[in-house]
This record gives sequence, structure tokens and C-alpha cells, in this order.
Amino acid sequence: MAPGFSRLFTRVAEPLGATYAGAGVDVGAGEEAVERIRAVVASTAGPEVIGGIGGFGGLFALPGGRWREPVLVSSTDGVGTKAALATAAGRYDTIGVDLVAMCVDDVVCQGAEPLFMLDYLAMGHLDPEVAEVIVAGVAAGCRQAGCALIGGEMAEHPGAMAPGAFDLAGFVVGAAERDQILGPERVSAGDVLVGLASSGLRCNGYSLARQVLLERSGRRLEEPAWPGTSRTLADELLEPSVIYAPALLGLGRTIAVRAVAHITGGGIPANLSRALPHYCDAVVDRSTWVRPEIFGVIQRAGGITDAEMEAVFNLGMGMIVVVPPSEAETAVATLAGHGQPAAVVGQVEVGSGQVHLV
Repeated sequence: MAPGFSRLFTRVAEPLGATYAGAGVDVGAGEEAVERIRAVVASTAGPEVIGGIGGFGGLFALPGGRWREPVLVSSTDGVGTKAALATAAGRYDTIGVDLVAMCVDDVVCQGAEPLFMLDYLAMGHLDPEVAEVIVAGVAAGCRQAGCALIGGEMAEHPGAMAPGAFDLAGFVVGAAERDQILGPERVSAGDVLVGLASSGLRCNGYSLARQVLLERSGRRLEEPAWPGTSRTLADELLEPSVIYAPALLGLGRTIAVRAVAHITGGGIPANLSRALPHYCDAVVDRSTWVRPEIFGVIQRAGGITDAEMEAVFNLGMGMIVVVPPSEAETAVATLAGHGQPAAVVGQVEVGSGQVHLV
């Protein structure tokens, strides 16, 4: 072998230096995604928001004189495996609304007005167009809730997540007057339970729903959800979560709300019990609301017991508000005036902190 050829071969065989792009992270795609979402994020800002996205932290000025003794109330949540259904269906426009609902409807349970949110979007491969649609949904939810989206994070996780997969989580901060914070200590026997209807699963129970409908039964998302309906299975399973916070804040300005329970994972029993003192029980009458058909579809597909359904799904009841008996009718009418169908669904009795569905 000629001396010169040996040196040439060695230079060609030298590996190139490793790069972030070579590891699967596209910085340019991230920058494009940020530019794509800039306008929709700005659409949520009120005068309290200082600056825009791009800084190291989001800035929010607490309005002076709005509260006498404000208490900040925070919560964090995600959309769970509903994200997997959004990916399978190629529908990304409402999953952000779901995220906002999960967060703001937690803090309103303590009487807090949601002020601002941050979101976290992780993707196996950062697609700027998909990211824009998802974050636009978060912004739409924030506008519905009356809060600002002041920042967030978009992360690309090559190797840890499949290229088409994503996860979405958020964090909200709200404020409540210290002497008006809602909770179990305000509840007493004789109070009435007012339920707010939910047309779908919200963001809970999707691992079970996916297993029995798609994996066991082999159903397709584009087929009718049940015989005779024009709505597909995807329509039903991706039904956006209702954002109850504005209606509940309006109710709180009208009557003396005692406590509120957000019916998420764990269903009515696990969540309503969080709004009860240890010396009271809640009795919920199943006959007082109509259970959306999608829950029956899931139950039949998996042969799921009634007890398991009640321990996993909201069954058509998204929130339960505890109110004085003298104000139950006013509560139902006020919520209806805010566009939220509601009904008296039970009462509080002397007990030991248990929830009974009868």
C-alpha cells in the first residue's frame, strides 16, 4: 500500500463530530414552532401580562386592589392517554382545551379565579405544524377560562418517545380571597348537591376505554360510536372537556357556595369525598341525570361492573357543587344562565365522609 493512500484512508474513515441534530433534536423546528405559536399565545394576554414569550420566565402583575387578602392557588395536570387517541385520529385541535379544563377546574374548587397558565408539550419528533395546533387549543381554552398563557416548554424526546407521540401537561395559578376559600369545613348536613353535566369522558379513564374498545374489540375510530348515530367513535372519545370555571365563579358571586368537587380520576366517589368533612356523607341519586351513551358502549365492550365504572369514569357528571338547601334552585338557574346544564343530584347527611350512589 502506498504511504500516501494510507493517510488518506485514515482521514476519510474518521467519524464526524456528533451533533444535536444527529441525536434526533431539531433546534430549527423548535424555533419555527415558537414563532408559529407567538400570536395565539399573545391572544390570551390581558394588561396583567408583562412582555411576551421568549424570556426565561413569564411575568404577571397581580392586580392591585382586586383582593383584600389574596391567596394563590395552584394546580398541575395533564391529558393522560387521551393524547394517544388524538394522535391515532390525527386530531390535535381540542386536546389543549382539555388540558386547560383539567387545571382551571381544579383551582376553582377552592374558589380561585384562574390567572395564568404554563404548558409543557413533549413530542417524539417536534412537528411545528402539530405543535402549533396543540398550543392553539391551549390558548383557546385559556380564553374560555379567562386566564393568560404566559409561557411553556416544547421538548423533543427522540428515542424516549415514538416520532408521532406527544404528551401535554400544564400548570395554573389562581387567586382567592382568604376568607372565601371553599372546602369541606363549610359543608354541613342538609346541604344540597348540584351536579353539572359532562358530555364525555373529559380526560379520565382512557387507558381502560382504549383497551376495551380498540384493543379487545378491535373497533376503528372512524366507525359509528354506536348503531344509528352519525358521530364516530373518535368524535365521542375526543369530545372536548367543558371548562366550568367561569360558570362556577359566576355562581360564587350569586350564592354562598360551600364546596366544589371536580369529577376526574376516581369518579364521583373518590372526588366528592374530598369535599366532605369527616362527619358528613354525600348521597347521590343516579336517577337525577342522564348518563351519556358512550359510557354504556365502554361498559358493554369490556363487561365492566357498575362499581368499576363508578370508580373510573365521571358518568356524565363533571362537577358537583355543595350549596345551602335554600339556594339550590337559584344555583341551578344561575348555572343554566352561564350555559351549564345542572340539576340537584343529592344531599349531604350526617355520616363519616363517605359517598353513596343510590
